Amino acid sequence: MMKVLLKIMLVPLLCTLILSCVQDEPLNAECDIEAISFHLEQPEEVFYNATDTVQSVSSTVTDITFSVRRRADITSLAPVFKITDGASIVPASGSAQDFSQGPVVYTVTSQDGAYHRTYRLAVKHETKMVNDEVNFDFEHVTLAGIGSKTKYYEWQELHEDGTLTTDWATGNGAFAITASGKSEKEFPSFSIDEGFEGKGVQLVTRSTGLFGWIASMPIAAGNLFYGTFNVESASLDPLHATQFGRPFDRKPLHFTGYYQYAPGEKLTDRKSKPIKDQTDEGSIYAVFYRNHDADGKAFVLDGTNVKTSELIVAIADMGPVKPMDKWTSFDLEFKYTNEIDLDLLANRGYSLAIVFSSSRQGDNFIGAVGSKLMVDKVKIICEKEDVKE
Repeated sequence: MMKVLLKIMLVPLLCTLILSCVQDEPLNAECDIEAISFHLEQPEEVFYNATDTVQSVSSTVTDITFSVRRRADITSLAPVFKITDGASIVPASGSAQDFSQGPVVYTVTSQDGAYHRTYRLAVKHETKMVNDEVNFDFEHVTLAGIGSKTKYYEWQELHEDGTLTTDWATGNGAFAITASGKSEKEFPSFSIDEGFEGKGVQLVTRSTGLFGWIASMPIAAGNLFYGTFNVESASLDPLHATQFGRPFDRKPLHFTGYYQYAPGEKLTDRKSKPIKDQTDEGSIYAVFYRNHDADGKAFVLDGTNVKTSELIVAIADMGPVKPMDKWTSFDLEFKYTNEIDLDLLANRGYSLAIVFSSSRQGDNFIGAVGSKLMVDKVKIICEKEDVKE
């Protein structure tokens, strides 16, 4: 009986001692995020790689950023947090949040309630780029012209779907008005078989004869440009007749190719008067620009603003083209004056213009008859967005 009574008396004492030990152990005062993860059914639609869905968080970091594909929907993502034992987090782990408006603030409170720590979690669209090239080899040419006798060259590009389109333009159509009976090789712009590799382009500054002299348009510079040419308005408004550029959905970095150049003997002004102590110069450049203005109206560069428009974001320009009697490589870097809007780029909101001319001031009818520029194997080296469409 005494043993039973002793056991009954010891049970409350042991419980008191146990409770005392538990109460004496301090509650966890730590309040850290240790890791963050996103659990998605199709993570590749949001993240570039599956490993991008998880991040370990250093104890010294409070600003955390996850990078996602540019087109990813980030309006309802539910990050899952691993936090220190006993701590709590607000908003709750696994709750959906809208990250499109900027970072979401999370507060972690320690188990003992005495401490808290604030974190800023951002999910940002990021564009990852890979090198890419667009090649222009000038191998595809056709003949156009007036009637059955006066013919001139036009250049076409072979696209991935197998179609050929006339993406390049020249002033040959305007020259044809005064070129009755001339062969295609006597025009300012024509194809040659002896390019750097395969066919190439030869641009020669030509006299426009009596008609050109009367109109104060005594020369026609050989030219080739990525764009279109309005033959109907060329004689009355030649600067606006040249429409430079076509939509381009990649960010150009370098403009490369091969050329030869020889200036003509006598540089003259638009009155056919000699310009003393000056030599003709060729022109090789490319322009990257927005193809809609601030009001959303479609826009194309022309001869009045091809290097001056406020919508230009980058130019790659050789400057004065040095005489070269052998095929010589060039590599021109695009100099950017404005940042690229990647969404606009994806929606073909930019255009690329590429321009070659045998006389740099040919648009003002200043040049030397006989100036000759040859070009071949042109490339636009780009950064192309690596996105999953």
